[in-house]
Amino acid sequence: MRTIMTPAVALLLLIGQACNTKIEKQENKESDKNELNAIFPKGDKGTEEWFTGNAYYIGLVEADSIHTTLVGNVYFEPKARSHWHTHPSGQILIITDGVGYHQIEGQEIEVLKKGDVVKCPPNVKHWHGASPDVSLQQLYIIPNTENGIVEWMEPVTDEVYNAK
Repeated sequence: MRTIMTPAVALLLLIGQACNTKIEKQENKESDKNELNAIFPKGDKGTEEWFTGNAYYIGLVEADSIHTTLVGNVYFEPKARSHWHTHPSGQILIITDGVGYHQIEGQEIEVLKKGDVVKCPPNVKHWHGASPDVSLQQLYIIPNTENGIVEWMEPVTDEVYNAK
């Protein structure tokens, strides 16, 4: 026996399939909402001597005798952050995706978003990292590496991090 599908039944089937597809897409968006649009590879996992939580870094430009500047990328998962540190010639951060924090010792925490640029002054104690719920991806630029690169200090406490 042959079954004949009426136009009305065919339309209902198409609508049902479209609704299921829309629900699947929404579920995928929900699960991917913390995923960043990465420009560079994630890199190597940072050491506990420098970071709290999961942070990954990759060098992009090595300093040499002509270009005495380091450039790299750091990807911070939610709640991950650097320890307090200083740079003899300062540091520039360019936020390429996500939401994060930056703080200079003694100042309020600054919220960072995609497109923000931060200049960390020379020899000034600071930290930076992701917000509690969203990852952060940043480029770092360290100029005049002949003066030194970084001095790592103590971890940023949860109390300081959560002061936002």
